[in-house]
Amino acid sequence: MLSADLPWLQAPLADALARARSHALLVQGPAGVGQLELAVRLAQSWLCESAAAGQPACNHCPSCKLFASGTHPDFQMLLPEALEAPARESLGLPFEEPDAKAGKAKPSREIKVEAVRNLLAFAQATSARGKAKVVVIFPAEALNGVAANALLKTLEEPSGLLRFALASHDSASLLPTIRSRCQPLPLALPERSAALAWLEAKGVKDAAGLLDATGGRPQQALEWAEAGLTDAAWQAIPKRVARGEVAALSDLAPPRVIDALQRLCHDLVRRSHGQPGQFFAPAALPSPKRAAPLLAWDAELRRAARHADHPLNAGLWIEALVAQAQAAVTASVR
Repeated sequence: MLSADLPWLQAPLADALARARSHALLVQGPAGVGQLELAVRLAQSWLCESAAAGQPACNHCPSCKLFASGTHPDFQMLLPEALEAPARESLGLPFEEPDAKAGKAKPSREIKVEAVRNLLAFAQATSARGKAKVVVIFPAEALNGVAANALLKTLEEPSGLLRFALASHDSASLLPTIRSRCQPLPLALPERSAALAWLEAKGVKDAAGLLDATGGRPQQALEWAEAGLTDAAWQAIPKRVARGEVAALSDLAPPRVIDALQRLCHDLVRRSHGQPGQFFAPAALPSPKRAAPLLAWDAELRRAARHADHPLNAGLWIEALVAQAQAAVTASVR
């Protein structure tokens, strides 16, 4: 039961099922709190053959069993190639690795128009079990411009019993025409106590520190812990970066390096204005006196983020980022 694994989704799920008035819902909120899980649970509930209208899926009827096995004929999930395997694994759904492509092309992080065209063929077919046909799209902002436009007409005028559950952690970047065709379903950060209890049940040590490091996002905190990041290592980053220690970040993937430095920059800017940091403990942070060097560094980080998925030489790229960070922090504390 997806909502049981993420207990803070039970109330939003019940609310969504009770007040859904549109054939398309847009689950939106910060990353790492369960947008995909909620969208999938909505889809299962819409397809359930035993639950009363407006009630969550029963998990026992033939439809729910087909859903859990990943073979329900009236359900499709649209994901970027790069997220297909980890997303299905996190949901406990089966996944077949695709054949190696010629030239070993890197899996795309976009949802392309070819995938939407295949989806439209599914959408136009008759429901196999007669209950509904449901499509989950995640993350919705991964739809590139051509793919989003190809989806518009079906999203506005779905055929038969077709329903959509879009999930996004950056809904502002969606086309306005996509947003206007969906009923919004906000998903907030879970209560801290619920998030900590869930992380501790997953065996995460120093869960409170990692939860703070991720801005209250429990799924992201779990992902960091499973990747080997400890709270102690996280809290050491500011001072190690200030000393120019590349090893402070060298074990992190390039996108996570940028993410860590942006969080550090954010906290230092807050400190320079007399406010507490958000992602690091107070004792871990220097005490900057000037915000200007930090704001310039923030602009550099935003430019570097454009290449975080494919730096030409990751090692040299991280060295350059640490050098920039050291210079900015040094200038800010003078």
